[in-house]
Amino acid sequence: MATAAERLPDQPEPAMVGVPRDPSDIPASPPAVPANASAVPVNASAVPVNVPAVPANVPAVPANASSGFPVEFAAAPVGVFESGAPYPAGWRQFGALTARMVRAMLRHPAFLAITLVQAVVWLPLFGSLFHGVAAIPGFGATNYIDYLTPGVATMSVLFSAGWSGIRFIDDMESGVMERLLASPTRRWTMVGSMLVYQALLVAVQVTLVVLLGWALGASFHSGIAGVLVMIVLAVTLGSVVTALSGALALVVRRREALIAAANLLVLPLTFLSSAMMPTHLLPGWIRVASAYNPANWAVTGSRTALEAHPDWMSVLGYFLVLFSLAGLASAVTVRAFRGYLRSL
Repeated sequence: MATAAERLPDQPEPAMVGVPRDPSDIPASPPAVPANASAVPVNASAVPVNVPAVPANVPAVPANASSGFPVEFAAAPVGVFESGAPYPAGWRQFGALTARMVRAMLRHPAFLAITLVQAVVWLPLFGSLFHGVAAIPGFGATNYIDYLTPGVATMSVLFSAGWSGIRFIDDMESGVMERLLASPTRRWTMVGSMLVYQALLVAVQVTLVVLLGWALGASFHSGIAGVLVMIVLAVTLGSVVTALSGALALVVRRREALIAAANLLVLPLTFLSSAMMPTHLLPGWIRVASAYNPANWAVTGSRTALEAHPDWMSVLGYFLVLFSLAGLASAVTVRAFRGYLRSL
């Protein structure tokens, strides 16, 4: 038997309960190691005693860091929408949303044709119906088509832009609106794309009205410059109405309600202006109301631009007022998205 002196210095002495500690009674074999005990490596310095566990969600880093694979893409599932992450910029979003609306319009040529034809019908219709008013003393124009062409251009803008908010309602019903709001798409791009799309439509409408008016005998004394200014004023007025229609769509969220509200807004703006009758021949209360009517500002500015000797400073004043109003209406529409989000 091994004595206590022959035992390894680090070998624990077995505990003997109830047995006298006699060296001759110590067993020759060491005590059995439990089955669940972990094996100790031969070279303890080669293996760390406490190895921390690697989290399962830590992204793997490429072995060759110089291979051109950016490290930030490895953590894309964690912070893809954080600041500095590679998502499309606002202008790229703006272009994509605008192209989406243009493609949708081209896929429905019947709707585009109806929208353009209604503007063309009004000029010969109202021109034939009210052609005799040019003979009223003090009317100020010998050819009623000359006078009516800017008014019909403004009317077509009001009606087409007043219903433009239906596009937002279509996106709500199809679920596209929720997806856009849940994505990093910026709110101003959603409003701006609708404004640009409507501006293209308004420019085509006004061009057709001008061509038809010229065919019916209208005279544009300032030439192409006056026509371009009229298109710019019409587009700016259309932006005001389009933005308000979009804000209204985010509030009512129903086609019927939006159409009724648009007609309630557009018809008074049309007839409380000098679109069909000079201001000095209007009743007193309509004359006062027309002074604060954005549609009347666009009509008056367009007629001034088409004169033989336009007052360009007056035209610029009308444009700046309409442009400021368009910016304010666009801000209201962007703000309306917050109310829509709270209701989801």
